[in-house]
Amino acid sequence: MSTDAYRWLMTAPQAPMVRQSFQAEPKAGEVVVAVAGCGVCHTDLGYLYDGVRTNQPLPLALGHEISGRVVAAGEGAQAWLGRSVIIPAVLPCGECDLCRRGLTTICRAQKMPGNDIQGGFASHIVVPGRGLCEVDPARLKTAGLELAQVSIVADALTTPYQAVRRAGVTPGSLAVVVGAGGVGGYCVQVARAFGATVVAIDVDDSKLAAIAEHGAALTLNSRNLDAKAVKSAISAFAKQQGLRGTEWFIFECSGTAPGQLTAFGLLVHGATLSVVGFTMAKVELRLSNLMAFDARALGNWGCPPEHYPAALDLVLDGKVQIAPFVETRPLDQINDVFPAVHRHEIRKRVVLTPQ
Repeated sequence: MSTDAYRWLMTAPQAPMVRQSFQAEPKAGEVVVAVAGCGVCHTDLGYLYDGVRTNQPLPLALGHEISGRVVAAGEGAQAWLGRSVIIPAVLPCGECDLCRRGLTTICRAQKMPGNDIQGGFASHIVVPGRGLCEVDPARLKTAGLELAQVSIVADALTTPYQAVRRAGVTPGSLAVVVGAGGVGGYCVQVARAFGATVVAIDVDDSKLAAIAEHGAALTLNSRNLDAKAVKSAISAFAKQQGLRGTEWFIFECSGTAPGQLTAFGLLVHGATLSVVGFTMAKVELRLSNLMAFDARALGNWGCPPEHYPAALDLVLDGKVQIAPFVETRPLDQINDVFPAVHRHEIRKRVVLTPQ
């Protein structure tokens, strides 16, 4: 089955996207997904504006937060036909030594839409059929959500979900999330769903006010506080709430150098520092603090596809809210949306929907 589609291809910062038609023919094990929505992620901005290199040479369609419906399938993948799905932002091969040992996030043959293969700012996308996350339309309707909206589960939700799960957050824990917009906002909600009491830190009062209604027990604007004052405020809050002053779970989600410095400065004895955000900026740290506090630091790249259903369940069960933090725009507005998001003129996660 051939599918005629249009892609918006990244070529250069002066002309971020151009339209190009193509014929999509799935090979064995592949599917063609008619895109319902594709979220605009900070990573996309990094590729376009900040010099982050894609693995596939340009021109390349960006976009890795994708939901849609399978409209064609190659041999061995026909069972997906007609199903609504979320495409994992990182698709491991499932066959290499790393995958066989459960280390799928570092599979060296992994495929990331908008990086290794053509991405989701398109009407259709061809991807491997392995690892797709099925979305039950009935549950989606009950939750009051559209298929396009849950596209952000592919990264903005599952990446912090993996970070929280991997860090070992349990009921009674104290979690501190640095950066309360986008990914950080979902990190707050996921940590709360895992039973933690959550502190959110940001420099934007509007983001802090929004997340205070969705899981943050304490919000702090670090623009008004130095590092020592931030840590003292959290320590006082922990004591007041009867929480431990050790073993904090710290999630750096801002993707900024100041945010990384703030997060590292919050280390306490037995702490776990999870780096979720990304920046090209460099920071100077005293790594010996990890030794002195007997703490650990974890990097987080995506989420294994097998954990997507559990993350999606949090949304469909109402434990994590996405609708208040998402807005949809037509895909043909992409050349206006990208610079607007880059200038921080749009507060919510934009999901672009093909016409």
